[in-house]
Amino acid sequence: MVIAETFASIQGEGVLAGVPSFFIRTSGCNLRCAWCDTPYTSWQPEGERHRVSELLAAASAAGLRHVVVTGGEPLLQRELGELTRGLAANGHHITVETAGTVAPEFDCHLLSVSPKTSNSDPEGRFRERHRDLRANLAPLRRLLARHSEHQLKFVVAGEGDVGDILDLVRRLDVARDRVLLMPEGRTAEQVATHAPTVASLCLRHGFRYTPRLHLELFGPGRGV
Repeated sequence: MVIAETFASIQGEGVLAGVPSFFIRTSGCNLRCAWCDTPYTSWQPEGERHRVSELLAAASAAGLRHVVVTGGEPLLQRELGELTRGLAANGHHITVETAGTVAPEFDCHLLSVSPKTSNSDPEGRFRERHRDLRANLAPLRRLLARHSEHQLKFVVAGEGDVGDILDLVRRLDVARDRVLLMPEGRTAEQVATHAPTVASLCLRHGFRYTPRLHLELFGPGRGV
């Protein structure tokens, strides 16, 4: 697998925010989000090849029950199923993070989907392909049907984003208590700027608010 980094940290987002976790971050993504906070896995992908056995050993050595497989887009990695089966066999709780644009087979205890809305659309040559991929909901529907334990995390930059979110939630027929809104930002200060608006949208529409604890605790950068 092509891996950008592995590290132990505090889960910063979602229903498991605050849980100590071992992160396996794959490199490579089929999207090009304008606000991507890990460009070294998408816009300029970096990484080294690791055997699945090496990653399983690293997860065991970390001594943490929870493992998060993230990216980039980990569902592009052909060995994902082998990795998640091995993690499950070793007794780990597995969260797999994805944008939901492809739907291979894999195991997880929590499917964490970050569907992309129009606020993610980049300028330039990637724009049309990015929009086509995020607009195709067929792979995401298959993932949600396959994994009953799931959460949908939406990046919110402003009040104008709620229309896209409401439309996607309706089309996917997802319960609102499984939908989490998080403020856009690459730093804790930027997140704090958007936080009141996001909290207000959660109150108004019955969604959950998720912090971005890793930015508050450790700041921006790799390995957090």
